Amino acid sequence: MSYYQVGSLEQYFKHYNKSLREPRKFWDRIADENFTWYQKWDKVVEFDMQEAEVKWFLNAKVNITKNCIDRHLAKRGDKTAILFEPNNPEEEAQHITYNQLYDRVCKMANVLRDQGIQKGDRVCIYLPMIPELAIAVLACARIGAIHSVVFAGFSASAVASRVNDSGCKMVITADGGFRGSKTIDLKGIIDEALEKCDTVENVLVVKRTNTTINMKEGRDKWLQPLLEEAQPNNVAEIMDAEDPLFILYTSGSTGKPKGMLHTTAGYMVYSAYTFKNVFAYQENDVYWCTADIGWITGHSYILYGPLLNGATTVLFEGVPSYPDFGRFWEVVDKHKVTQFYTAPTAIRALAKENWEWVNKYDLSSLKVLGSVGEPINEEAWHWYNDHVGKKKSPIVDTWWQTETGGIMISPLPFITPTKPTYATLPLPGVQPVLMDDKRNEIEGNQVVGSLCIKFPWPGMARTIWGDHQRFKETYFTAFPGKYFTGDGALRDEVGYYRITGRVDDVVIVSGHNLGTAPIEDAINEHPAVAESAIVGFPHDVKGNALYGFIILKETGEGRDRDNLMKEINEHVSSHIGPIAKLDKIQFVSGLPKTRSGKIMRRILRKIAEGDYSNFGDISTLLNPEIVEEIKEGKL
Repeated sequence: MSYYQVGSLEQYFKHYNKSLREPRKFWDRIADENFTWYQKWDKVVEFDMQEAEVKWFLNAKVNITKNCIDRHLAKRGDKTAILFEPNNPEEEAQHITYNQLYDRVCKMANVLRDQGIQKGDRVCIYLPMIPELAIAVLACARIGAIHSVVFAGFSASAVASRVNDSGCKMVITADGGFRGSKTIDLKGIIDEALEKCDTVENVLVVKRTNTTINMKEGRDKWLQPLLEEAQPNNVAEIMDAEDPLFILYTSGSTGKPKGMLHTTAGYMVYSAYTFKNVFAYQENDVYWCTADIGWITGHSYILYGPLLNGATTVLFEGVPSYPDFGRFWEVVDKHKVTQFYTAPTAIRALAKENWEWVNKYDLSSLKVLGSVGEPINEEAWHWYNDHVGKKKSPIVDTWWQTETGGIMISPLPFITPTKPTYATLPLPGVQPVLMDDKRNEIEGNQVVGSLCIKFPWPGMARTIWGDHQRFKETYFTAFPGKYFTGDGALRDEVGYYRITGRVDDVVIVSGHNLGTAPIEDAINEHPAVAESAIVGFPHDVKGNALYGFIILKETGEGRDRDNLMKEINEHVSSHIGPIAKLDKIQFVSGLPKTRSGKIMRRILRKIAEGDYSNFGDISTLLNPEIVEEIKEGKL
């Protein structure tokens, strides 16, 4: 019996119990039987959860791209690896076979080496969802360069902070990107970002929109001519199991973004294993995850997980509403998609439109539906189940994080009975626990607590780039000896988990984790603003939206409020990105603060949600009277 794929509920419990009793043997067998290694490991895992030190498959030698591409060539060389569906439905889709992917990745790897990129160098990739994005990522992995993909909707200052934090030597970008009816000036954003960066030596530019751009002499080069001269063969770098694979930035609740570092072998094993099981992938399936490769979902479940399994993975450049609200379903029908993985925010947006957008297309190819980014609310779950899955395609409501590298808690399709709003059961190898405020493990069912993981798993991040102390403090000190997810959870009477939301100041908007601190910093830079506090509040489409409580300086008091709101949102958009714009702005004379000066966001959250039932004891606040004033002025 292979441990690689679970086939029944009975088998799930068998595998799960084995992974609890003998986690080392469990992962040893999965890694040994399903991947190509240059050299096997001396030890499966070594860890000290108190010190946030974890290593998997010690001293093993491997290259993830040999497992994603090379080993499939003999049997699957002519099979479509990446199916590119462009933003404009009139533009022809591209089928890139495993053979073609091999040639293109090898050429790109040779270009990187020719441009001075070596093992361990960091490369920032700021590209739209086009084949060159996937190829650039894989080429970095092939030569041992560390890729840092930045979502191509981020502003110049967000790009600059990420490039500077990781010390990137190269940026790969495009002249522009298409997003629905818009064309985005990506090269212009990079030019502005690099004014504040001094580590970047070369910028490679992909031609996508054919717009006029500035090319800086000696730094900027068009990619295509370099690829045309490059050789289609490249010997993959032999990587140690714990060599860095990529850095991916996630919003922190305080301070600058956190560069989560994932290493090679553990991430490879975990992303492949979870993809195979959660999506029940079979040989001729066509799998589509609608995320962007700029997020962890795209890393693990557009690129690495599918390719490690020899899958056909759809790469979608567009948006769900362009040219109309039937676009997702038109793509499913056109390419006979079998697994469809998207975010609740997209489902809610599409559920608001006429059912005809769904009904006009043939969705009978769908076998599995997935949800990612935040817990899916019950109404959206039922709409997705009824109208898209026609009650025949199980919904896998997946819970995981940038930090975990892969899915942690999820139903397995046709195996785990689903329950709306519940992520259900942990995957084999994952050991969740609920903790109370006194750091005690909560036993039994029908309980609520802070969600922690008590034993390491191969896909977990190893550190925050350049700041291991911050990594330890953020994830391993709240509950010593355990990884603290930052989420609260409920465990029901049968042991199913339901994620109840963040317990810190990160708000999930449309599936994107947004730290409130950087947004507040951006707002506070506006000349009319004295201070601000941001909280999330429930939103029908986005899941959560941002509500800003803002104190104005005297100079701002007499200003036209509507114009001021627009300016503040423009400020946020240029500093963080359009995703961080505030839906509501309430101007206030003060903020509820403790005597030590800490803003009581818990109170502001309740006001934003319209819940005035229980503010707790506010008499200890520095200014308790302000609560009533804010409540009366609520939008």
